[in-house]
Amino acid sequence: MSHPNHETRSPIAHPVNVARLPDRGTPVLIEPDAETRAELADEHGLLGVESFKADLTVEKWKRNGVRVRGRVEALIDQECVVTLEPLRNRIDEEIDAVFLPEDSKLGREGFDVGGEIHLDMDGPDSPETFSGDFIDVGALAEQFFGLAIDPYPRKANAKVEAEPEAGEEAPMSDWQAKLAGLARKP
Repeated sequence: MSHPNHETRSPIAHPVNVARLPDRGTPVLIEPDAETRAELADEHGLLGVESFKADLTVEKWKRNGVRVRGRVEALIDQECVVTLEPLRNRIDEEIDAVFLPEDSKLGREGFDVGGEIHLDMDGPDSPETFSGDFIDVGALAEQFFGLAIDPYPRKANAKVEAEPEAGEEAPMSDWQAKLAGLARKP
């Protein structure tokens, strides 16, 4: 069984043998314990991961590809970028990914034999490649989880001092006005 490099191994690694997938696909449910959720929080710069669930189906795609579909849901605790107070955000992300063996002709040429790739906005992204008989669907779920995290979380009522528009002068505070007045005096 080939595992990814241990330095980059996901805390929720879940390799699935894709060599002999049943016709109806293989269901995978990933619900990490508190210790593993704490590792996820550390990796993604979060205060905490209150809950995490990836509900996936791994199925055959075309002749020798694999499609992973499902969703990842989580409750995460982050720090508000304005008030620095903790806040809770919900992640609910759909997963739809296609994997092709590294030596796949389809992978080199794209979805269409003529060399053109037709992107379906509601379909999976361009295929990723894999080698061996295993795909780590846990790492895939973590990837979608990571992309869904708001990099600038903000409490609903948190206000940021507005930056002046280009060409507009910012209103001066009292001390700035006094300094400006002093600077103008001969």
